[in-house]
Amino acid sequence: MGPEQAPALRIAGPGTLVFETCDCFEDQIQSADAAFGELDWQRVNPATGPVYIDEAQPGDVLAVHIERIALNRQAVMVTAPKLGVCGDQISAPTIRVIPIADGHATLPQGVRVPLNPMIGVIGTAPAGAPVSCGTPDAHGGNMDCKIIAEGTTLYLPVNVPGALLAMGDLHAAMGDGEVSVCGMEIAGEVTVRVAVLKNHELPTPMAQTADAIYTIASAPLLDDAANLAARNMASFVSKRAGMSIDDAVNLLSVAGDLQICQVVDPQKTCRYALPKSIARQLNISLQDA
Repeated sequence: MGPEQAPALRIAGPGTLVFETCDCFEDQIQSADAAFGELDWQRVNPATGPVYIDEAQPGDVLAVHIERIALNRQAVMVTAPKLGVCGDQISAPTIRVIPIADGHATLPQGVRVPLNPMIGVIGTAPAGAPVSCGTPDAHGGNMDCKIIAEGTTLYLPVNVPGALLAMGDLHAAMGDGEVSVCGMEIAGEVTVRVAVLKNHELPTPMAQTADAIYTIASAPLLDDAANLAARNMASFVSKRAGMSIDDAVNLLSVAGDLQICQVVDPQKTCRYALPKSIARQLNISLQDA
């Protein structure tokens, strides 16, 4: 993702878009017999786009409401030595093809896991040097945050004219941490509604679900990502509620939740959740797309 990427599509302003996405391996794996050693890792984590939104200018915020995530009928997962947090326990690569049906995925030994369709890679262009689609940062990117799902509104910075929104790397399901380096990687379609919040100040990336408001932060070390997510939420609450930073920090310490998104990408990602029940008491709200 970067400011020099040629737009795949240009729109004037708010609207509804459908993104067709490959899986994180760019659909290289079609069966469990695929040769792991022949995978082209330069093609990993592709993002569809970018979309240039005429109305979006630096200093604005892009609100992206995720209306629908439609999944293909099978997902893939891999494990291999040196991949993920348990790679030192794995002696040889494995590829699993996982069938999807009736709202569940079936894992080895017949274990059924409920689906949680979510977007792994979604972001706008950073203002400076391009950032690999495999790396999360302040522009969004490969945040692998499981709350970026149907019904969520994601708030991203507009760093360059047009914003240059792109997304991909869908998961049929993924647990916090993504410890194997994979979720259930799957191709599909994402329907989103986008709106531009003019001259809007937020500690982006942020997200809003039916139950909570989140700050999302990425950094080389997990501690730093956690600290940044909490600090961004404390600053946001202090400013929006007109309370001292001391009171905001105390409130978050008892009523908020610091959560891990992923620990396997080039930068680690955490989110901080402020329950809507608390936000309503403080008259804090976020504009939707």
